[in-house]
Amino acid sequence: MRALFCAAAPAILLVAGCGSNASPANGGLSLSPSTASIDTNCTGCNATDSSGKAVEQFLAAQANGAAAPVTWSVSGGDASSGAGTISSSGQYTPPAYLTADSVQVTVSAKLKSGSGSASITLTLTPGFLEPLTPENAAVGAGDTLSITGYLAEAGGADSIDFALSSAASGSGGGLGSFGATTCQRSSSAFTSCTVTYTAPAVISSTGATYAVAGVAGSASRASTQILLNTAGVQSDPASHQSQLPSPMLLGTSGGNNKDYDTKGNQIVDCCSGTLGSLVQNSSGTQFLLGNNHVLARSDQASIGEAIVQPGLIDNNCTPYGSGAGTTPVGSLTGFLRLSSSSTNADAAIAQVESGAVNSRGEILELGAEQPDGSLAAAPPGVSSTGGKGETASLNMTVAKSGRSTGLTCASISAVNLSVEVSYYTNCAETNPYLTKTYTGQIGIEGNEFSDAGDSGSLIVNKANAEPVGLFFAGGLNDSGVSEGIANPAPEVLSELSAQLGGGPYTFVGGADHAVSCLNYGDGTLSVAKAHALSAAESDRAEKALGQARFLVSPANGVLGVALGKSSDHPGEGAVIFYVEPNSNARVPATVRGVRTIVIPTSARAVAYGTAPESMLEAGPLPALAATALNQAVTTQQQIVRSLMKQYPSFFGVGVGQSLDDPREAALVIYVDRRQIPPNLPAVLYGLRTRYVVMDRLHVTRSYATPAPTHSRCMAKSTVQQQPSLLRDRLVPGLR
Repeated sequence: MRALFCAAAPAILLVAGCGSNASPANGGLSLSPSTASIDTNCTGCNATDSSGKAVEQFLAAQANGAAAPVTWSVSGGDASSGAGTISSSGQYTPPAYLTADSVQVTVSAKLKSGSGSASITLTLTPGFLEPLTPENAAVGAGDTLSITGYLAEAGGADSIDFALSSAASGSGGGLGSFGATTCQRSSSAFTSCTVTYTAPAVISSTGATYAVAGVAGSASRASTQILLNTAGVQSDPASHQSQLPSPMLLGTSGGNNKDYDTKGNQIVDCCSGTLGSLVQNSSGTQFLLGNNHVLARSDQASIGEAIVQPGLIDNNCTPYGSGAGTTPVGSLTGFLRLSSSSTNADAAIAQVESGAVNSRGEILELGAEQPDGSLAAAPPGVSSTGGKGETASLNMTVAKSGRSTGLTCASISAVNLSVEVSYYTNCAETNPYLTKTYTGQIGIEGNEFSDAGDSGSLIVNKANAEPVGLFFAGGLNDSGVSEGIANPAPEVLSELSAQLGGGPYTFVGGADHAVSCLNYGDGTLSVAKAHALSAAESDRAEKALGQARFLVSPANGVLGVALGKSSDHPGEGAVIFYVEPNSNARVPATVRGVRTIVIPTSARAVAYGTAPESMLEAGPLPALAATALNQAVTTQQQIVRSLMKQYPSFFGVGVGQSLDDPREAALVIYVDRRQIPPNLPAVLYGLRTRYVVMDRLHVTRSYATPAPTHSRCMAKSTVQQQPSLLRDRLVPGLR
């Protein structure tokens, strides 16, 4: 994914409402909701529009409760940004920013026939313009970290309140301390507030704490996940976003110098991604390797266009040639056309400018820990494959160094993935281009693994730094866990050679080496365990438990049963089957249509009630047998097209490991959260199913509406403080 920056004072969905008052209805006309609470991130919005953008849906009813045909209008609002907009169907979208701490907007409805009318007055307040900077970071004992937040307010007196918490929701219990908060306010720039975090003097075990930011009078929240680690590692993604000296290191912000949208002669927003790695052809000529949608603007670019570092999102949308702050580091040489049915990767290359890029292919933070806790740059490993890249395997721990989240690692959760990804011809995603279906892709799952702007990052094997994939899309699932998609590295090189000529292409690197991976964990199992079950779901599981008791047979390795919660589909009840470790106990995938969970334990633990209640407590997942994986891949290849056609809400199907019964493979199915079918089968074609519910994937998940200003871009105190407007739109996707 690339990230989008809004030039001319990037602004985002305003805020809406703390309280409201409905005027006396005329002609028996009434409006609902009568109260609303909406912020910049649209927390509290009750609907989405046709493009998936959060909106507040108003309804008009007659005295008898029937829907009333009305004409909607809005008035009042901010002196500069206005009142927002409302559609003919009553979908209200607040203005993009405010110039005061709060304003009043009147939402009115008038009967199309007759004299009936009604109105509601909303209080609009500013919320967060973007996620906090940084969104994630690693610190050791006593280390400090600067955290900055931006509000969608130019002028006014609002501030950001920072608190420590053990959870992103801000429930308290965080470790460390804050210094004083300092804010910068101006009528020509968005309000920014910065605080310095100090880690505890002693860190007993590695784990996450959260800096949670809030705004008085708004439900808006933003957080930074801080990895407190006993190794003393210091890692801040901000180092990946600044302008680097030549020759630049990889894993940094960058993109096409023309990757922006204009209105008239004014740039209104811009996009960028990550300059992740180097490749070379048979004659030794070196090229930057990135995504088509980052370097070639989703097929819209011309050969020879300049590639700059940092990307425009980190230079206030100021292209090279229009101002300082960026350096040309390459020129677009070729790209795999997204529109071609013969391409199966989102890739492009740009020949490097002489002396502009580190010729060894060194990537930020990919090396060993230094005495001060920082991580050295290092090239990827190429010694065991000759630079051809390594084939990914299920559950392999992989790492990436990207513009937005820096160095992170997670596990491969799906292989042989067929997935649909949407592309647009502009940063604002208002001009659809095409939706492309990729096959044989890699799925990666883990907290904070990736975010908007990390597209183009090289995915490497943590154990040896060998290239495994090229990251190009992703987002957050319903559990708040990052889901990433990558093109397999060997296939990328193969396609570049076949489609562009000049090959064979190989990765530029050095000797294989381990990566000092920063793993923020994977909350999938813990979220599933914490997920409350509905009364109906609990009742369904209770009934299945009665039948499951007839399957208990210590002689056959089944020691007992209990009620549980599925991890393959959080929110579903399940029946736990306790089995003798190392036994071949046969457990059905479902009992009366209810999923089953298989947990190895001892007869003593079952008898004394101390057996684990979930796989989270049962220890590390065992490796999946190769025969089970291969059989599942064969089945997936045979049914994937018909399955995605049968279920239009399925936009991705791959093969992974069941979290309910790790002895079995599962179809990993990506489901559109806005079109969830009423029935999601627990078993399809004889395989368990694991559902990943999230927004459909676009490569850009960021969009902002600029605030009006006399200058081309709203001023900031420094280039490094420019907000990048990484908004959760893809699924929560990426570019």
